[in-house]
Amino acid sequence: MENKNFRSWLDEMELNHPLVIAGPCSAETEEQVLEIAEELKNTDATVFRAGVWKPRTRPGSFEGIGAKALPWLQKVKEKTGLLIAIEIANAHHAKLALEFDVDILWIGARTTVNPFAVQEIAEAIQGTDKIVLVKNPINPDLELWIGAIERLHKMGVKNLGAIHRGFSSFRKSNYRNIPSWQIPIDLMSKYPSLPIINDPSHICGNREGIFEVSQTALDLKMNGLIIETHCDPDKAWSDAKQQIVPSRLVEIMDELKVRKPRFEKEESVSALNALRKEINAKDAQLMETLSERMLIVDNIGKAKKAANVAVLQNSRWREILEKVTKKGDEHGLSIGFIEKIFKAIHQESIAHQENIINK
Repeated sequence: MENKNFRSWLDEMELNHPLVIAGPCSAETEEQVLEIAEELKNTDATVFRAGVWKPRTRPGSFEGIGAKALPWLQKVKEKTGLLIAIEIANAHHAKLALEFDVDILWIGARTTVNPFAVQEIAEAIQGTDKIVLVKNPINPDLELWIGAIERLHKMGVKNLGAIHRGFSSFRKSNYRNIPSWQIPIDLMSKYPSLPIINDPSHICGNREGIFEVSQTALDLKMNGLIIETHCDPDKAWSDAKQQIVPSRLVEIMDELKVRKPRFEKEESVSALNALRKEINAKDAQLMETLSERMLIVDNIGKAKKAANVAVLQNSRWREILEKVTKKGDEHGLSIGFIEKIFKAIHQESIAHQENIINK
């Protein structure tokens, strides 16, 4: 899957900062839209975003001005020179976006989860040279994300990119949507030429964490940021807590560090390669240890089969988890990290024993 035009545009900008897409969560009034755009034209923002249609979790809250706001965005482009971007949720939205010459269209998380809706959008914009970005689905499903991108690509949409906006979780978290960084990393590994834009506003759900998430995104070589910006965030009609004022956007962009893509000095490369060899050796040790552990698990499975004992022993599992999280904490490893690793090991252990018992 190639994205030469969009990728080339990003490369040719030759900026010392990433692509910045900024603007309000929702277009509220023509005056509000133009006021924010005038503020943003003096920042690092290249693209003005505004929600026109706002799909909400429950009815009754503000769900966007609708197509009435599209001429307002045209005025933004005329008066400020900023490109304009909106979310589209269905084929009708897509056709209107093209009619009003919107530069960047993005498909929201709620739409990405629905292959039927994505297919209808793909058919409506077939062959367009507009930039189309696909937000990750609400649930942490890489294949669903890739599937939406592929549907667009198969309909001749070449200028594709992705937006990482985090994932929902039943676990309590400091984030509105947990970033689960490994998922966009896996997407980058599969499609190295696909630009990925980070959405710290939706990941955080508050304005306080935007800088930290943005810096992490840049450290992971993401290509840009989409940050919700409003001249009076506390009075915003939607998602007030996660929007920042334009002056804060300027501060964030000044504070962010853009890392070099690779080591430039030969001695640094040599030092890095030596450390990587150490990592490789430790990884090999881990694989051997896991293999040896599974052999013991298999023997436990045989013992359970002989005694006709159930595979799952909850008290033993709680005992293991308590011990390893305590030991992990002593070694500076987070509880969440240790839990995730040992839950995966436990799941694999159960599968091994199930296979033995049911033979």
